Amino acid sequence: MTLRSGVVGSLAAIGAGSLVWVLYALVTPETTDELPRSLSGSPRGADGRVAEVLAAHLGEPVVSGNLVLPLHNGDQIFPEMLDAIRGARESITFLTFIYWEGDIAREFAAALSEAGRRGVEVRVLLDAYGGRRMDPALVDQMREAGCRVAWFHPLHWYTLRRYNNRTHRRALVVDGRVGFTGGVGIGSEWTGDAQGPGHWRDDHFRVEGPVVRSIQGAFAENWREATGEALAGDRLFPEIEAAGEALVVPVLEIPGGSVSRTGMLYWTMLQVARERVRIWAPYFVPDPDLLAAIVETAERGVTVELLVPGDHNDSELVRHASQTFYAELLAAGVQIHEYRPTMMHVKAVLVDDLWTLVGTANFDNRSFELNYEIVLAVRDAALNSHMSRSFDRDLTRAERITGEDVEAWSPLERLRDHAYAMLREQI
Repeated sequence: MTLRSGVVGSLAAIGAGSLVWVLYALVTPETTDELPRSLSGSPRGADGRVAEVLAAHLGEPVVSGNLVLPLHNGDQIFPEMLDAIRGARESITFLTFIYWEGDIAREFAAALSEAGRRGVEVRVLLDAYGGRRMDPALVDQMREAGCRVAWFHPLHWYTLRRYNNRTHRRALVVDGRVGFTGGVGIGSEWTGDAQGPGHWRDDHFRVEGPVVRSIQGAFAENWREATGEALAGDRLFPEIEAAGEALVVPVLEIPGGSVSRTGMLYWTMLQVARERVRIWAPYFVPDPDLLAAIVETAERGVTVELLVPGDHNDSELVRHASQTFYAELLAAGVQIHEYRPTMMHVKAVLVDDLWTLVGTANFDNRSFELNYEIVLAVRDAALNSHMSRSFDRDLTRAERITGEDVEAWSPLERLRDHAYAMLREQI
């Protein structure tokens, strides 16, 4: 080896190592502060004081007078959303993380285009990563009809760091008065009624009342970042009268905060739970603080039930990472169930018999530190009861995991799961 080749080889090695560290720095989030260890004067039991606790710690408003209606699976979700779009008179704002393929993708583009042609002010915001499978012809179709379509955080060499920050929000607001949010994406996977592997299990929520302004605000925040346009005016933010009895604390997650608002919400609800917590978690990779909170909740006698996807999880990486937590959770008394028929994509939490958390956030680091999210903490006994019955139905299609199941895993399976769990900051 010559001196020149040795130097070149050394520089190449240094350069490659530097590149790895640069890329790591670009995609690794700045860690937020740890969640609290205890809640002073904790109002045990999910009563009305919880809203004030959430508002104080999250800086979010407490909004009364709302109606939150659950919609189960594509057969219920898509007709409601499309009917709202087709009935719009003044404005439509539509934000989605996932816009994929299939007849439903074409149907949404057609409905939005028709609204644009009849003079409705239509804005569509698509996440550049989640919408990468979208047919470009559908974007052209909407733009030709007068819809304004923008992409959130498209990939450029000078925006690599922010490319890892996605808008995971789903928000449809029609005429500023009717909103939708939840877990659904625009793709054939969400059609049907969870009847098999090609048709996912998911929930979405139709929202009426003053809190719709917060859903609109979530859209406006991401739209401003993507386009530079600040939205205002009565067409988008009208005064809204009470539509129901539900009290809602809207939680808007923004990457880079000192403490994850979503993490703080989940942690607080676990602290105040007195009898039962029921969790749908399609991507369950909690950070150490939230895992400890779940364990502590179960150990003090609260019934904690966790429903996760089984063999049809669309992310093998997440499935195996999730399994590393099973032994600790089971030892604490947490009941774990794996949903069998298809991918389970519902994102919701039930606390005692009153509070329901719904929206777009997962129990993972992406939702706590990397993504823009929206979660509604809803105090409404009727919604909670309805969702609890839905949880019971889902359990009939799930298999309960036991300590014996975990003990039967081979050393190779355990090693694989722990290797995946090491990537928890990015999954």
